Amino acid sequence: MKCQVNTTNPTGTCAALITDDGKHRSLVANLAAANDFTKSHFDDKDVQDIVEKADYFYIGGFFLTVSPESILHVAKHACEKNKFLMMNLSAPFICQYFAEPMSKAFPYIDVLFGNETEAVAFSKQQNFGTEDIKEIALKAAAMEKSNKNRQRMVIFTQGSDPTIIAYEGVVKEYAVNAIKPSDIVDTNGAGDSFVGGFLSEFIQGSDIAACVEKGNAAANYIIRQSGVTLVGTPAF
Repeated sequence: MKCQVNTTNPTGTCAALITDDGKHRSLVANLAAANDFTKSHFDDKDVQDIVEKADYFYIGGFFLTVSPESILHVAKHACEKNKFLMMNLSAPFICQYFAEPMSKAFPYIDVLFGNETEAVAFSKQQNFGTEDIKEIALKAAAMEKSNKNRQRMVIFTQGSDPTIIAYEGVVKEYAVNAIKPSDIVDTNGAGDSFVGGFLSEFIQGSDIAACVEKGNAAANYIIRQSGVTLVGTPAF
């Protein structure tokens, strides 16, 4: 890792309001230095060495608001070298207000993550004419793709409802591990934890079912904690 140091603005901060016994949250972010990433840092030789050595790239959709040119640089590199580019829709407003940079990056995406709310927002922006999550996943997977060596995989989580995955023209449901409502402490980080668990198996070549199982286990663990914290050793 090689972070860009900003001497003008402080590190970003976020306030989280947790309500209804952890089931709902509202976030207010001050992006600060995170909003000032520059392409010049990305062009640094040490950073480029990291890019050259990597086989998998994961980018949060929020970065589309900051440096879409850096995303495109990574995306084109991944396509040319047949590496994996993975992105998260991250929030409904990304689809709504940053549709142009997203449309430029989308053809390069090999694996797309999102939740059901983000999926519906994406469908509306793309004029899919449906709010059916399975249909949205199939349509998103079938959109233009630059790397023809593999088809796009689209993964939509739905909280306690089954995870939807569209891949190679087929859509499947994967059940989520049951959890008692009283055990839910804080749902912050659930989506990112799912992605982390999923990718931990994906980069090892595990099948999709194993990837989803690990993603669900990670999300199940994190919503039992206050904040995005690790307590002890997870049992998965």
